[in-house]
Amino acid sequence: MGAVVRVKQDNPQKELVAKGIHVLLRKGCIVMPTDSVYGIGAALVPQNSGHTRIFEIKKRDRAQTLPLLLADPQDIELFGLDIADWVYPVIKQFWPGALTVVVKAAPLVPKDYVAADGTIAVRVPASEFVRQLARGCGGALAVTSANTHGAPSPAAFDELEGTVEEKADLVFDGGACPLGIASTIIDATGAQPRLLREGGVSFQAICEAAQARITP
Repeated sequence: MGAVVRVKQDNPQKELVAKGIHVLLRKGCIVMPTDSVYGIGAALVPQNSGHTRIFEIKKRDRAQTLPLLLADPQDIELFGLDIADWVYPVIKQFWPGALTVVVKAAPLVPKDYVAADGTIAVRVPASEFVRQLARGCGGALAVTSANTHGAPSPAAFDELEGTVEEKADLVFDGGACPLGIASTIIDATGAQPRLLREGGVSFQAICEAAQARITP
């Protein structure tokens, strides 16, 4: 079981950010609070044993790739490819925030982080702590909700499952997550947004930002 340390999401202690980056770059996996729910994550590096362990801890099928949390909105250009014009006003309005965008993966993204259709799901969280971790690891982390498959996503530290907490290399306690619900996910590979999951941002607001008609 890894150590449990208390962290401030909005104004994280520098030594704790450094500690998290150290574990991630050594191919560990950590549990962290985000703006939406608690996540379990690993650095975006090839053949990462920490990345593999996340699937084992969650009991999740490897075919279901993990979303990427980015340090800054402009990093979508680094990790994504052929970004549609309508995406930019959307992320300008909702990033940092609870919106996940599915785009084509750039060549630099390791293959084991890319879905079978060549896409990745990316988000810039409204968590200074997570963004600093991502920045220290090259701009992105592979992060999914810190729960076993089928269990509720934990919105507070005391909702974490014991098995997840015990098997991670390092656990950050940030109390309750500000939003407490998962992000909205949209497919951004087409000419207009397509809703994949409703969450912290309304699909209607996304379509308005994209100046697109609402489609299922």
